[in-house]
Amino acid sequence: MFHMGWFLSYQVQSWNGQWSGSGATEWTKPDLYVDTARSLERAGFDYMMFEDGSFIADAYGSSAEHALRTARLAPKHDPMPLVAAVATQTSKIGLIATVTTTFYPPFLAARLFTTLDHISDGRIGANLVTSHNDRTAQNYGLAEQIEHDERYAMADEWVELVSRLWESWEPDAVRADVGAGVYADHTKVHPIHFEGKYYRSRGPLNTVPGPQRRPVLCQAGGSRAGREFGARHADTIIAQAGSIEEMRAYRDDVSALAEAAGRDPKSIKVLFIASFQITETTAEAEAFVAAREAATEANIDQNLAMLSFASGTDFSRFDLDAPLPEIRTNAAQSVVAMLLDRHPEGTTLRELASKPMTGLSFVGTPDTVASEMAEAVDGSGIDGFLVQGRVDRRYVAEIADGLAPELRRRGLIRDGYSGSTLRENLLAF
Repeated sequence: MFHMGWFLSYQVQSWNGQWSGSGATEWTKPDLYVDTARSLERAGFDYMMFEDGSFIADAYGSSAEHALRTARLAPKHDPMPLVAAVATQTSKIGLIATVTTTFYPPFLAARLFTTLDHISDGRIGANLVTSHNDRTAQNYGLAEQIEHDERYAMADEWVELVSRLWESWEPDAVRADVGAGVYADHTKVHPIHFEGKYYRSRGPLNTVPGPQRRPVLCQAGGSRAGREFGARHADTIIAQAGSIEEMRAYRDDVSALAEAAGRDPKSIKVLFIASFQITETTAEAEAFVAAREAATEANIDQNLAMLSFASGTDFSRFDLDAPLPEIRTNAAQSVVAMLLDRHPEGTTLRELASKPMTGLSFVGTPDTVASEMAEAVDGSGIDGFLVQGRVDRRYVAEIADGLAPELRRRGLIRDGYSGSTLRENLLAF
């Protein structure tokens, strides 16, 4: 069996397609995401992961025009209130919200995620990111982004501090003894007096521990520093790859790093982001792939914008017919490397950008896709997949009511939830 998640952003969803409905305005309200969560809960998904960012991309063409015209990367709303709203309307599926360790004060984060853990009855997780763009840093008052590896050093200390805060109440500190007139035993609630290189906090946390006590930690960095950080701290890691070989190499690397950190590699669930197109017939799948490959000009514009977003470098200024440029970035290093470094020497930017940068992609009938997913897991040893795609009700139904039943029929995904918390369900298999 393998795990399933859904990768989404609290941003404009499907707004100009045939099945978008009222997507241009509906995306700001919780109803669309509540409907999605309920569908995925019925399908047995482990969690929804809410991505986030704190800037409007303006590297491509040295302008925010593309980002705002297409609404692919902006605008975005803060996912924390949305996660709370979705939690009250679901009962089993995990909800993971993104938080930046670089700019979120540890005490605020520890308190917030404990509160969300209570609201969700133990189904909350925190996706820890270090934020990758100068524009983000400038929005938080810095002139430029902190150096890549130092951001991860800060994140290590950040996790240590929030963990100490989550443990500042002993398990039996809350007595709620009406007869004695004692709600909490003050001798079992402790200041932590934390003083590190980057953060300080007296503690204790002024919230009672949540059902999980320590919310599930998720991580998505693919660089060396990011992988080491994830192996030390994460309960689930989301990654990107384009082949079974790349997935196997990543899973093996994380396992080795986890063992070196004194952890059981099986306790870390590694899910790979994938796109899905579910069709009724094989002929429809072939037509979809052909049309996607033929969309040359649209692909170029979209892919150059994505490269610019990930690297902070304006790719519109490069000669399309020259070999791929060498990019050194302080931003999303692993994403840039994955998009640029896997191609033969002499590949031009036009050749790269004219094809869809889909990464891991499954196209076909539920039966065909289920077979391919099973082969990918068997060949790589990964723990599952994270669906990345538009959030409209037709697409969600194709996954939840088309693909998921076929996966369940084959015994590949869960048929119900054995645990009551996100951590218990992640560790169920």
